[in-house]
Amino acid sequence: MATTHVRGLGPLYLAGFTTAFGAHGVAAALGTETDNIGLTFATLGLILAIYDIAEVILKPVFGALSDRVGVKPIIVGGLLVFALSSALGAFATTPILLAAARLGQGAAAAAFSPASSSAVARLVGPSLAGRYFGKYGSWKGLGYAAGPLIGAGLIMWAGLPALFLCLAVLALAAAVWTAITMTPLPIIPKQRATLLELVKQSTAPVFLSPVIFLATATATLGVAVGFLPLIGSQLGLDPLISMGAVTVLAVVSAIVQPRIGRLHDASPGRSATIINLGAFLLVVALVVVAAAPSLPTILTSAILVGLGVGAITPVGFARLASTTPSERMGRTMGSAELGREVGDAGGPILVGIVAGAATLPLALGVMAGAAALATAAGNVLSRRAK
Repeated sequence: MATTHVRGLGPLYLAGFTTAFGAHGVAAALGTETDNIGLTFATLGLILAIYDIAEVILKPVFGALSDRVGVKPIIVGGLLVFALSSALGAFATTPILLAAARLGQGAAAAAFSPASSSAVARLVGPSLAGRYFGKYGSWKGLGYAAGPLIGAGLIMWAGLPALFLCLAVLALAAAVWTAITMTPLPIIPKQRATLLELVKQSTAPVFLSPVIFLATATATLGVAVGFLPLIGSQLGLDPLISMGAVTVLAVVSAIVQPRIGRLHDASPGRSATIINLGAFLLVVALVVVAAAPSLPTILTSAILVGLGVGAITPVGFARLASTTPSERMGRTMGSAELGREVGDAGGPILVGIVAGAATLPLALGVMAGAAALATAAGNVLSRRAK
């Protein structure tokens, strides 16, 4: 493959790191700074939700828009808006301004995140999609892992404004880097699709199968990030150890994804085996910690979730990239990202509801059953797609 096919991926990796850093870093920071910035629990919950709500609503919209106007303008524009919104957060003195900053960040991430995924797919082509989606996912994983840690350090050094200013600088750097080095991708003319055709494309087994696997991975990831530290707290473990399990999860996922991506590209016929193995590890991770909550099972669960997410993510996106025409790559990636966001929110909601009505171990068992059912559905759809 010519080097021009992969030119410009560096800023896309930085963009992925930035959005992950912004999502987890600020969310964790707001939780620790609630008293200092005068937030009630209700206001904190609303501000935390605004970012995700903006992404859920706008990702398919911006994904489709990137097909019409080009991915590069959407990526650069989204990063610039993210930088401006982060700068607003640095100078926010009221909850309303803080909410506006998070809304702007979420809307901006909804723009450049699916456009970046589309750009990766088109720049590298189907034959190398697994490898480069693995690298892209690895950088996002590092953002998820490092975000809370870097955020805590910045807050200790100069308060919450320092965290927002750091995000503004990162986003601005990624925007400039993208504008200068990313290979422009031509807008591919496409036939106007009817509403019925759009529905058929969005419900086609070839699309739904990988999206179900991706949503299962993010659902389990969301449960692990939210509830493994809670289990540690209930066991009386040091908070650093409980939170460390989440870092272990993210680091394992970041290490695994590029390797799984290369394995997929070298032998695409193994994709079904890899993605099913990843789903199996997610189910086992939930069952292990549900059956015997302890420090060893918390760490084991974190490692297994990291391995499962690391296996599913690059293969799922590689499948989407290999079965989607270039002229609607943005819309497909935006819709796939929507599926992941639904999983990210739905998993913790399911566990929270069941745990409130019964017990947390039972809730994790129910989540394991849901993940197993989703895996079965994904495989049925995969067979229909052939």
